[in-house]
Amino acid sequence: MVLPQSVVIVEDEVITQRYMQDIFAQHDITVSACFDNAKDTLAHIKYLKCDMILMDINIKGPVDGIQLSKQLLAQHNVPIVFITAHNDDATVEELLELAPYGLVGKPFSSKELIIALKIAYKRYQTHTQIQHSTSQADAFMLQIDKKYRYNKDKSELFAYNDVVKLNQKQTMLIQILSENASHIVHYDIIINKVWGSEPIADSALRTLVYSVRKLLPDFPIVSHSKMGYTLDCK
Repeated sequence: MVLPQSVVIVEDEVITQRYMQDIFAQHDITVSACFDNAKDTLAHIKYLKCDMILMDINIKGPVDGIQLSKQLLAQHNVPIVFITAHNDDATVEELLELAPYGLVGKPFSSKELIIALKIAYKRYQTHTQIQHSTSQADAFMLQIDKKYRYNKDKSELFAYNDVVKLNQKQTMLIQILSENASHIVHYDIIINKVWGSEPIADSALRTLVYSVRKLLPDFPIVSHSKMGYTLDCK
């Protein structure tokens, strides 16, 4: 498993700070900074290279590690592993609300700390990859209305969660309209893209649109007299 390359330690015990620094040095992990309170952490964290934060729950000042973590997570996408000597039910419940990537109980060994970091960082990387894949999928998906959506990448029309079966020219028509959603696409442009130089009857485009409307009576293709068609996305 991969370890984070750089970490920030938020811990009010100097001995524990140094202990963790020694452990990380043995694994080529850079400690970008050590803090013992929320104020300094918030003031400097944005300037530091940080793949992960090691957060003690009990730190100096009026803001504890859990409250500090809530503030950090609202501003930064960074995994946090909590370090604490307290494992009472109330503390654990409060921690679970943050969905932490890891929890290390004091006292801890070098092996326990490194294993916790490996697991936490792997979980973070997996979570980040899933979010990225979801964002990419959303970028290709056009939500037409509550019922219909169109996948631009795969040229597929969905009615709710089912793929609509279309013939080649119906697919091309919907693709053209989806690429220009909510804008009028002139007759000549559609004809050129669907049929190219193929000779067609004057009624060919109207017949094609009619076939889609017959198949999908509620599909929002809007006609504009003597101009073209629009896919009306709501």
